[in-house]
Amino acid sequence: MRAEGTATALMRCVHPSRGCWLNWGLETELGAVTGVHSPYSGKRGSNPRPQGTGSGDRTRGTTARPRPLRPLHGAAAGHGGRERAAAMSGGLWCVLSPVCRRLGLGTQPVLPSSLLTGSTAVKWRKGNAGEGCSLPGSSWGERLADAVTPLWRLPYREQLQVKYENQRKVLQTLASRLQELGVDVQKPGELCCPLRPVVPSPVINGYRNKSTFSVNRGPDGNTKTVGLYVGTGRARNIVCVRADHVKNIPSKHKHVAQCYEEFIRRSPLDSCILFHEGGHWRELVVRTTSHGHTMAIVTFHPQQLGQEALATQKALLKEFFASGPGAGCALTSLYFQESTMTRCSHEQSPFQLLYGEPHIFEDLLGLKFRISPDAFFQVNTSGAETLYRAVGELSQADGDTVLLDVCCGTGTIGLSLARHVSKVIGIEIVEKAIEDARWNAAFNGISNCEFHSGKAEAVLPQLLSSWEDTRPLVAVVNPSRAGIHYRVVRAIRNCKAIRRLLYVSCKPEGEAMRNFLELCCPPDPGKKLVGEPFAPVLAIPFDLFPHTVHCELVLLFSR
Repeated sequence: MRAEGTATALMRCVHPSRGCWLNWGLETELGAVTGVHSPYSGKRGSNPRPQGTGSGDRTRGTTARPRPLRPLHGAAAGHGGRERAAAMSGGLWCVLSPVCRRLGLGTQPVLPSSLLTGSTAVKWRKGNAGEGCSLPGSSWGERLADAVTPLWRLPYREQLQVKYENQRKVLQTLASRLQELGVDVQKPGELCCPLRPVVPSPVINGYRNKSTFSVNRGPDGNTKTVGLYVGTGRARNIVCVRADHVKNIPSKHKHVAQCYEEFIRRSPLDSCILFHEGGHWRELVVRTTSHGHTMAIVTFHPQQLGQEALATQKALLKEFFASGPGAGCALTSLYFQESTMTRCSHEQSPFQLLYGEPHIFEDLLGLKFRISPDAFFQVNTSGAETLYRAVGELSQADGDTVLLDVCCGTGTIGLSLARHVSKVIGIEIVEKAIEDARWNAAFNGISNCEFHSGKAEAVLPQLLSSWEDTRPLVAVVNPSRAGIHYRVVRAIRNCKAIRRLLYVSCKPEGEAMRNFLELCCPPDPGKKLVGEPFAPVLAIPFDLFPHTVHCELVLLFSR
């Protein structure tokens, strides 16, 4: 590593917050993307679900197979225990560089994510017993920024290089795993297929169109602080910090969060931190669009309140944002959800519209899309346009092609390609999202799309088992971090009509890796994988999440 001046090294030194949590399987909407988590398990009666601002917000399309949330902390069990914990979690540890030591930088026990390039002042590696390095005297805002956007101190060009190296390692791992299964994937550079450079995001700061804010104890001890989490779950000192320094959250979201904090601090009702200890005010979700639309969704634990008391709280919240101090937020929609669970759908606990419009609208690739409170929509709209254009080109779909859009959300991918194909078939688990997709198709005058609501593992096998259409069939899979269910993989693998598959993954090193192996492994009658295996052809990363270590990897398979 080249010698650097003190100022340069300080700016390049990307450090973690003190003792964060790493999640290695609990696929909540946002928690798994940042490495910053609640100290609670996410069961009924525990804290609202973890939050963050890393990659896309998805818990949809297929049923995840959740595993428990466990703490990862440097004091857990010495070096050996830490290595085992890091290996299990996919956690990434910082190696304190000589420059950092010379500068007298301190150490912290846990790192939320990885930095991999030698051009930075800190080298990161996986599974080692190193220590994270931290700049002394960091403010709470800086610590939060380091936790949820660990690359924010790097020039954007270097961020892209970090992500490229991460994706290169993913493809190297895939090649190695396939070779273990007897698949010949030897390619130049030991990759399973060519890897193109990371496609940059058109917008670098404030790009998120959806943010989730928690309510918990702040640095000053106030339990009615609205923000994101830093701290040590093991020591039960989670701190909720305002997101003022987080670069990927737009100012409008921060403004709504500040107003919500003002409201709940005026309220005589307590915040709900542990369900069994009482309290009511929980998280806030803010969604915005390029039209200037803003939707706010407040989650509230009713505890033992009666209907009259609930009606009073809803009226007060509505008054605050409609004509009170929060009117400056200019909300398009204000929703209220009573929930006794960490997370629940509209079907489990309906979103109640307190005032405004029931939906907000966004333009994407010349189409207009309707967005419901819990419908999935890529968090980086301009980045999504770049991604979807590339998906269309890679699909090589033409007027005779049938496009199968698995985990379709509000139909963005399928509808954006509908004019180029014969037919689009979309599948999505969130019923409200399917309602939006159908509305979107009708509003945009698109008549060659059909959308199915339900779990992909239930809908797709039934759909493909009776497939007799002779037209070419191209599949696009865009699941949550949990990947797709084994039955979905099996249905795609065993459908002879599918010769080309595009897998869009925001976490290819996670459960998606299992999907890749199942798609490409030799036929295995024991697992009912009897179809011809796919082979990876091309990989293109798209940076939809600047300042974080995450990106969307588009992996093209063919057979």
